[in-house]
Amino acid sequence: MWFPVLLAAPAPAPAPLVAQRANPVERQLIAAGLWAEARYNYAYWDAVRANWDSAFAATVTATQARPAPTDLQYFHRLRRWGALLNDGQLEILPPSSIANRIARPPLELRSIERRPFIMDYAVNDEMRVARPERLAEVLAVQGVPAAQWIRDSVLPEVSAANDASRWERAVVRMLEGERGTALLLVLRLPGGAERGASLTRSVPLAARWPIEPHALELDTLPDGAIWVRVTSFVDPDVVSQFDRAIGAAVREGPRHRGLIVDLREATWTVDGRDNSYALLSRLIERPFLSARQRMPLYRPDSTSLWVSTPSGMIWPPPTHEHAAYTGPVAVLMSPRTAGPAEDFLVAFQAGGRGPTFGESSAGSTGQTVVRTLSGGWKVRVTAARDAFPDGKEFVPTGIAPQIPVAVRVEDVLAGRDAVLDRARAYLTEAARR
Repeated sequence: MWFPVLLAAPAPAPAPLVAQRANPVERQLIAAGLWAEARYNYAYWDAVRANWDSAFAATVTATQARPAPTDLQYFHRLRRWGALLNDGQLEILPPSSIANRIARPPLELRSIERRPFIMDYAVNDEMRVARPERLAEVLAVQGVPAAQWIRDSVLPEVSAANDASRWERAVVRMLEGERGTALLLVLRLPGGAERGASLTRSVPLAARWPIEPHALELDTLPDGAIWVRVTSFVDPDVVSQFDRAIGAAVREGPRHRGLIVDLREATWTVDGRDNSYALLSRLIERPFLSARQRMPLYRPDSTSLWVSTPSGMIWPPPTHEHAAYTGPVAVLMSPRTAGPAEDFLVAFQAGGRGPTFGESSAGSTGQTVVRTLSGGWKVRVTAARDAFPDGKEFVPTGIAPQIPVAVRVEDVLAGRDAVLDRARAYLTEAARR
């Protein structure tokens, strides 16, 4: 995945970008490669509702249009086509010359009841002037109501396994566009007042995102609950960070009420399954089964054939290396929970270690493959189907929480975290037993 970056000092305005145009034959080769790689590798063709072959023909026909679309326009067309797969791990990766031309403002957006809110932003000279207040709702973009803007301009290009995850991802990407172009937003501030804000699409796709949180953070709440927030299992130090953070709590024993593992912002990443299992191993005293997997095997006669991999074992760590946390554990989840975090959820729920709270996950995990296309383009697709140890699949619906908790706008604006509060109440009840 790409994570945009913003320099601390304001960068000079980018030079005008020349509209590039690969020739029709090159574009047809890119489209043919995308068609073939998806046909050969994708593991969830039963989730595809559109006619993939017809969309391929339409994409090839578009390469011959006059005037020819720019490379940027062609990229958007490929995104729309790829979204028909409903693959939550799909990535159409253009060459850097194109990726550097797509950008968004340094705003962290989140969908709450399908309404876009600003959760955070990177402070720079433009933001000091625009003052996009945190928890402000985006009401309109370029004069178009936000819901309509997302539905018409963004959603068709977003690939996801289910509707909830698709909308979440569309909100994150709703301000993307050509780098250096201006955006006019209408905001509703938390107090109810409305005003405009002018921003620039300044953070390109091909760079690190400036508001990237720490992979793991820990707090002890006033009621004694330990709250661990994991946003990424890719960081190689995330497990050792957990060991250091939780070590004192394990040694102090009954002083703490229980542990809350918050995976609500653990979004999809390419790697990290080993780390997710390693972290889970610190919470168990007996072996747990991991997800099982099936991968389609190509046959010239088109007969369906699958290669199955049984569930593996997640073992507790040796006691001389790490002490397992044996107190009550609750896990928080959301439609943004994906990839290795869903692998964690599968084993956690199947092993009965504790309850999960929140909303259904993204339904986006499993082994992926990256294939190179013509002209330096690449595509990533999901090539294996994951399931619970008993064979129950969770794509495309996502993993359902054992205790559903809805996230409401009024709670967020009032500073309440309903999902966290419900998990804390559970730990309080568990401590009384």
